[in-house]
Parts: sequence; C-alpha cells; structure tokens
Amino acid sequence: MANIIEIRDLSAPGLDVYARLTEAQLRNRLEPEKGIFIAESPKVILRALDAGIQPLSLLMERKQIDGPARDVLARCGDAPVYTADREVLAGLTGYALTRGVLCAMRRPALPGVEQLCAGARRVAVLEGIVDSTNVGAIFRSAAALHMDAVLLTPTCCDPLCRRAVRVSMGTVFQVPWGRIGQDAADWPDAGLVRLNRLGFATAAMALSDDSVRIDDPRLAAEPRLAIVLGTEGDGLAPRTIAGCDYTVRIPMSHGVDSLNVAAASAVAFWELGARE
Repeated sequence: MANIIEIRDLSAPGLDVYARLTEAQLRNRLEPEKGIFIAESPKVILRALDAGIQPLSLLMERKQIDGPARDVLARCGDAPVYTADREVLAGLTGYALTRGVLCAMRRPALPGVEQLCAGARRVAVLEGIVDSTNVGAIFRSAAALHMDAVLLTPTCCDPLCRRAVRVSMGTVFQVPWGRIGQDAADWPDAGLVRLNRLGFATAAMALSDDSVRIDDPRLAAEPRLAIVLGTEGDGLAPRTIAGCDYTVRIPMSHGVDSLNVAAASAVAFWELGARE
C-alpha cells in the first residue's frame, strides 16, 4: 500500500532531494555508490522500474494518486509519497510539475566497458557532450536506431541528470551505458586503443578532406563499429579524429556545413546501426 504523506512543512528533510539539493549533490549524496537521481513523469518512472532501479520516494500532485501515477504507486511498495496541490508543489520546487510526478531513485551501478561491449556490434561514443538536452536526445536515438550500448568520455554530461532523463523519455534505462575512463588521461588515446582491442573499428563523425561518406559500404561491412560523436561547439578533438580508423561525413546540401550533434547521431545510427 502506498505510504501517502501530505506536505504540511516545506522544510521537511524528505523533500530536500526535490528542492534543495543540486544535481551534483544528488549524484554524490553520502557516498557515490549511494547517489540519487530524479525521474519525471509516470512513463519515465515505469521504464526505470522495468530496468530494476530502486525508488526511494515520490513527489506528486494529489490528483495523480488515483490517476496517471496509479500504476507507478502499485510498484513502489512503501516508498514515501509526498503530495499536495499543484500550487504548493510549485512553491516547493520553484516550477510547475508539468508531468505531475517526480521520483527519487537510487543510481544503478554502471557496467564496465568490457561488459558493455561483450556481444555488441555497434556502440556510440560521446566525447565531451555537455548539453543535457543533446545527451537525452542521443540516447533516444540510440535506443530507437539499433545501438547496442553508449560509452561516455570523462567530460560528458551525466545521462541521469533530470533534463537528460526527461528528454530521453526514459531510454537511458533501456540502452546499456557506462564511462570509458574516469579522467582526461583515459581519452582519447587509451580509450581508442581499448576499443580496438575489443575488436571495434572506430568511426569519427567529422568533416575533413580525407573523410568517407556515411553510406560507404566499408562501414556497414565492419563486424563491430564504434561511432564517435563530438561536443556541440568544436566537434571531435583533432587527436581523436587522427586516432580513429575512419573519418565519416554526412553529405549535406544548401551550403549547410554541419548538423546539431543530436540530429547527426540519429542519421549515423540509422545508417550504421546493427539492423538485422
């Protein structure tokens, strides 16, 4: 049975995760392995629960309890459910809960690169992508367009920050992911060598004089391929491009020189994904 708690005191400690802790504080709450993230909307929360992620508490409008959140509550056991009218919750969080439901959840342990790549044919590697909207959109494309896993370099945005989770529509819980290194020394040189040793050819998505078209048959023929995408402003680092087996371009018209990284990822995943 749901443990419903009517909000009467906005300073109650149980509400800290929703209103008074930053993303960094949530991520490192007490100890890194005990970190927390926030999932928003019933659909996203259900996908997290399907992935076996532990709910810690929920915050929702009162009308959600017997409405869209009913299926969520049925699966959250006795986790505290803090509730009030929309106006009270907006005063607590500082914004209207457009999807009506938030859930604080335990961060899952991340698999290692070798575990992620075992049996994978196509993986996406995100280098230094810091915009959470782009990260969320890339995960959604990765899930839809046949990527087996996503690897993030040490400087990438956290895929479990609230905006990335929301934009991904919960696909961050469906596509296996992890970090390829923990500090700057782990990428690109060591990371690319690691991928090669695991049997992956590496394809840098970048514009250069020696690039090949994305529909080059050699790319599709690679049994295992890592598609490397760069940061929003500058793209991939020259050192990364030089270290990859291929440099790959998406042909464009009307003088357009590049696509947003999230849009480019969708094109690349569709063309190069592990379709049967």
